[in-house]
Amino acid sequence: MMAWLSELWSGGTAAVEPASLRDAPALAQIHGASFHRGWGENEFESMLTERNTLVHRLRMGRKIIGFSVSRIAADEAEILSIAVAESHRGRGLSGNLLLTHLGHLAGRGVRRVFLEVEENNQPARRLYERAGFTVVGRRERYYRQGGGEPLNALLMRRDLS
Repeated sequence: MMAWLSELWSGGTAAVEPASLRDAPALAQIHGASFHRGWGENEFESMLTERNTLVHRLRMGRKIIGFSVSRIAADEAEILSIAVAESHRGRGLSGNLLLTHLGHLAGRGVRRVFLEVEENNQPARRLYERAGFTVVGRRERYYRQGGGEPLNALLMRRDLS
């Protein structure tokens, strides 16, 4: 099925927009469903009020279905988290979300963007590689799985022009 047709049936086109404080509950819900240790509403409210933090929401119709969060320091930024609700994964929406987010970071004078990703998270690694990120380092036993099993993290970087 054509992508635009499936988007039409699922409630409209996806829009990437700056997130606001009232989005915190939805962002926390998506984060909690996407990661082993989810961030709560208070953590999102805190990030949404910090000047050095950039938060975008991904909206389909009136429903928030994803987000991206970065922290900016001078001309560098770190992507802290990016997630799309499970029901909307596999449609290319995260790529659009990430590229739009990177464009806004570049607009704020950011020249280099870093992130950490679980070494065995193939979908996330493919997303970042398609967006121009390359592996620049590795952190042994950086993450913990639900059962406490340690997992390695890859440090990735992309230069913005």
